[in-house]
Amino acid sequence: MPRWRTEPRWVVPLFGLAALLLVPWVIVLVYLLPSAHRAQHWDIAWSGFDVVLALLLSAVAVAAWRGSLWFEGVATAAATLLFVDAWFDVLTSSTRVELFVAIAEAVFVELPLALLCLLLARDAERRLRLRQPVGFSSPARIATSSRFAGGASGQAHFES
Repeated sequence: MPRWRTEPRWVVPLFGLAALLLVPWVIVLVYLLPSAHRAQHWDIAWSGFDVVLALLLSAVAVAAWRGSLWFEGVATAAATLLFVDAWFDVLTSSTRVELFVAIAEAVFVELPLALLCLLLARDAERRLRLRQPVGFSSPARIATSSRFAGGASGQAHFES
């Protein structure tokens, strides 16, 4: 295992097992679920999803404006919901017009914005580090340095 790993040891087996257990479940769903289904509260489900997406996109803006350590997490969460929104908009379209609009929204709005969120999240720690005064360590760096001794200096060995 890498020396710089910060997660508890149980995280890898738990999530690995969860991923493996999903494979047979997906196969069961493919064979058992109907290709069409009428749902109660369809309007509330979609409008609720869009409210959560709007709140997350607002959180990205606020976290970026404040230079918050939350930026990476909310940008990643927003990207995830944008991908999910594009997926379900396209797959649940019932008419050709709906499908055309869903594909256009996915290609020109949701997927580019999701990719932008991921690119910004990937580079967030470096940008935050550049904004900090000289000699200031981020909370993540302090926790990593004190938890994993990487030699006499006690600094962690990792590259960003």
